[in-house]
Amino acid sequence: MLPFFPDVAHAMGSQGGDAGQTFMGLLPLIAMFAIFYFLLIRPQQKRAKDHKAMIESLRRGDEVVTSGGIHGRVTGVTDDIVTLEVAKDIKIRVQKPAVGNVLKRGAE
Repeated sequence: MLPFFPDVAHAMGSQGGDAGQTFMGLLPLIAMFAIFYFLLIRPQQKRAKDHKAMIESLRRGDEVVTSGGIHGRVTGVTDDIVTLEVAKDIKIRVQKPAVGNVLKRGAE
């Protein structure tokens, strides 16, 4: 057929591809995606869901720690802002997503 290009001639001679070989070639990619999903993506989604539920359940009197490490007691909650009392008569306002952890519920 094409004597100067034996690889091309050989490839042109095989008309049909084997579906099993194609699947076996994709199997490692599918396995890697499954591993990434169960080890990385799924736990991160669960943490985000738990954090959102914790932020939505913030109430006055909760002891919290912000993502910056500031400890305080919640004195007010609005749609986007949480007011924290960090010392006697010292209050700061932080965004809700900045609250990292709730230490105690109803500590008044």
